[in-house]
Amino acid sequence: MGKEDYVKAVKLGKKDYQMRMLRGVKPTLQVLDDILPEKGTYAERPLGLVQIPIDLIVGTKNSGRSNSFAGNFMPILREGTEFAAKWIGLSTSHVEEGIHTPIKAYEYMNKFYVEEGNKRVSVMKYFEADSIRGEVIRIIPKRTGDKENKIYFEFLDFYELAPINYVWFSQEGGFAKLQEAVGKKPGEKWTEDEIREFSFAYNRFATEFRAQGGNKLKATVGDAFLAFITLYGFSSIGEKTTSELKELIAKSWEEFQLLQEEQGIELKMKPNQEKKSLLSTIFPLSAPKLKIAFIYEKTPGTSAWTYSHELGRLYLEQTFPEELSTVSYECGTQETIDELIDGAIAAGCNLIFTTTPSFVQASVKAAIANPDVRIMNCSLHTSHRYIRTYYARMHEAKFLMGAIAGAMAENNRLLYIEDYPIYGSIANINAFALGAKMINPRVEVFLEWSARKDFNTDQKIRELNPSCISGKDMMIPEEASRFFGLYHMEGETPRNLAMPICHWGKFYEQLIRTIMDGKWKSDDSTTTKAINYWWGISSGVIDVICSQRLPIGTKRLSELLKATISSEQFNPFSGILYSQTGIAQPDPDKSLAPEEIMRMDWLAENVIGSIPKTEELKEQAEPVVRQQGVKQKEG
Repeated sequence: MGKEDYVKAVKLGKKDYQMRMLRGVKPTLQVLDDILPEKGTYAERPLGLVQIPIDLIVGTKNSGRSNSFAGNFMPILREGTEFAAKWIGLSTSHVEEGIHTPIKAYEYMNKFYVEEGNKRVSVMKYFEADSIRGEVIRIIPKRTGDKENKIYFEFLDFYELAPINYVWFSQEGGFAKLQEAVGKKPGEKWTEDEIREFSFAYNRFATEFRAQGGNKLKATVGDAFLAFITLYGFSSIGEKTTSELKELIAKSWEEFQLLQEEQGIELKMKPNQEKKSLLSTIFPLSAPKLKIAFIYEKTPGTSAWTYSHELGRLYLEQTFPEELSTVSYECGTQETIDELIDGAIAAGCNLIFTTTPSFVQASVKAAIANPDVRIMNCSLHTSHRYIRTYYARMHEAKFLMGAIAGAMAENNRLLYIEDYPIYGSIANINAFALGAKMINPRVEVFLEWSARKDFNTDQKIRELNPSCISGKDMMIPEEASRFFGLYHMEGETPRNLAMPICHWGKFYEQLIRTIMDGKWKSDDSTTTKAINYWWGISSGVIDVICSQRLPIGTKRLSELLKATISSEQFNPFSGILYSQTGIAQPDPDKSLAPEEIMRMDWLAENVIGSIPKTEELKEQAEPVVRQQGVKQKEG
């Protein structure tokens, strides 16, 4: 039997050898000594006896035996050699009693290179074993700015908490997300039971994922596993039968395909401009009437954000009285959101707007389970294929607000109050600061966060005595307070100067028209990426309302700036841009790309303040920041 196995193994080896030759790559095993950096630039650390994943063994430590194997570790020496006899003996031994003697290997960048035991590895690979025991020495390179190097050092930090070597991610941040996804705190070590439970769940997922073609994707099994448990929860894998798990992986496949996209988001910066006849914007008689659900985290009476979306819902009903009906669901939480979405679907809603970033995961789960229902989530820079996301370019309005504030800043001090450090909010802060500085080069913007623990608005205003304050974008109905928009204090009384407007009604109207005119389906057919709608002043979604108290010259300045932004003659983030730590954008003729504005993680040089860490914020901020929080680069 061992002889027949050797013949088959040689055929597999020669086939792999020839395929590599045709691709112009080395046909035999990689040699660690050939790729190691020069001595003195790396450290060695013994790991002791380690269970080594077979798939991660890619070569030999030195060149001595590398040419006896093809690149897939299958033998290529002819039958009848001493090498063949030893391989056959190991093969027979493995079948009869198993191979128990550990190999010796080096690990470099989470790949393993055999120093002693190459034939044992070859036999185990031939019989498709999962792993082999080995005495391992880890080679640790110096830190660099290279992406793979950064991911490797994230792995090393994770390995100290959980000695797991079979999970890998293609993007930075994966190991920290995994730690969170399995319910562990940063820096918390895993128990042996937790490691065994994880191994069981991961292997169950990996088996089904590979069986459905996962090895053909550029994304790693780790990437897909993390995406899966982020959506469904880590415990869900153990709770599902094999057939249920297989079905859920199949339904989630477009999410896994999206993971291999370097830029997984296609931005729609403006509504479809294609002109349609009046008749083409009316549903055909056979088309089902749209029933639209709006799901809110809070009530319109207690939240300015929810109130603005509720106004959008009412606007929709007035605009399309015959074509659609709407219903709203309030007080959604992380505990109730699944139930609310399910309730909306059960009530016959075929389009659902979930109006806060913290509802993203629930939205994706519901969309996978209900492919005939369109689900959209109000969030920025969110990459999911089964839902679409939408947001407004509020930074354009904030730039205008900053220019107004700069003109009114008699003492050169402005206060900007933001809630959460999420995608979009940093751009809003910087746009306001840039607008203010354009009009008044001496102005400083003092940044405070309302979601920070122990924050007190009145106390900060008394301490800073700013000329103007930028607070909530609009008033909260039940509070009936004037502390919103851009205002200044006259004694204890706020006097409003301007207010940014996000006209969600116009946003929703234009989104509905993409469904009516068939553009929705054509968008899907022309891209494999996630679709994000991100509209601004040019689409009529964003505006600024100025108070009658504002000087006429300042009001005219605002209108002029608005016209240049709307016509795309001017971008608030154009030219040389300075951050608190240096030059953020050095080219005087360049504007930041939309993706750079979205992912902004720096503050303008005239901003006094910082981006808070999650632990500095109130508990209710955690779900939004976890989902949409700005990822700051390490200094």
